[in-house]
Amino acid sequence: DKMSENTADTSTLCLFDVDGTLTAARQCVTPEMKALLEKLRTRVRVGVVGGSDLSKIQEQLGDDVIQIVDYVFAENGLVAYKNGQLHSIQSIQAHMGEELLQDFINFCLNYMAKIKLPKKRGTFIEFRNGMLNISPIGRSCTQEERREFYELDQKEKIREKFVSVLKEEFKGKGLSFSIGGQISFDVFPDGWDKRYCLGIVEEDKYSNIHFFGDKTKPGGNDYEIFCDPRTIGHEVSCPEETQQLCEQLFFS
Repeated sequence: DKMSENTADTSTLCLFDVDGTLTAARQCVTPEMKALLEKLRTRVRVGVVGGSDLSKIQEQLGDDVIQIVDYVFAENGLVAYKNGQLHSIQSIQAHMGEELLQDFINFCLNYMAKIKLPKKRGTFIEFRNGMLNISPIGRSCTQEERREFYELDQKEKIREKFVSVLKEEFKGKGLSFSIGGQISFDVFPDGWDKRYCLGIVEEDKYSNIHFFGDKTKPGGNDYEIFCDPRTIGHEVSCPEETQQLCEQLFFS
């Protein structure tokens, strides 16, 4: 109805993490959750922010996700859509510069050449818009080889040692490191975590920004944005909790 359309509070934005918050881990969004997002948009502005790329976010939230919400921030906002249109893309090579980038890649290849593992496969460095993903075993390993590496890594701390060497070697170069998943770690410029999207929405001068996420403890990829003074952080443990919380906050 026309009334609710006009009562939308355009000074409030709700930002949602994808995995574990709007959907079960790596699963598709439920029809109920999709309906909630549409209903929420009659009250406030709505955005989603995921660490993965747009195609993965579309797999989970639907191909029409950029039409369904006001903002879609893929790769933490390094690829940003606003009002159904591409807003901006940031690239790690433009930011770091070719010289530092190449020194870093060469150092990693050299270091990995000296690691002895039960198996090695292909794609040791994967280049993404906003990060480099480094995998000592190589991303083309099988599920079985992945598990074998992960068990070895838990005992021998292969990734942890690698990261501490890199932190020492590239100290003061503005790089952050994050160890997640089973076979790799990410390297990205400082501040290119989920807070990156806050710099983009700042242009639109919201008085309240709510953020909903499930990985809000230190080390989790929602931690920085959850703690940021610019957001009102809400920790959830599953999509059902996200739904309850939104009903409580905006419809009760």
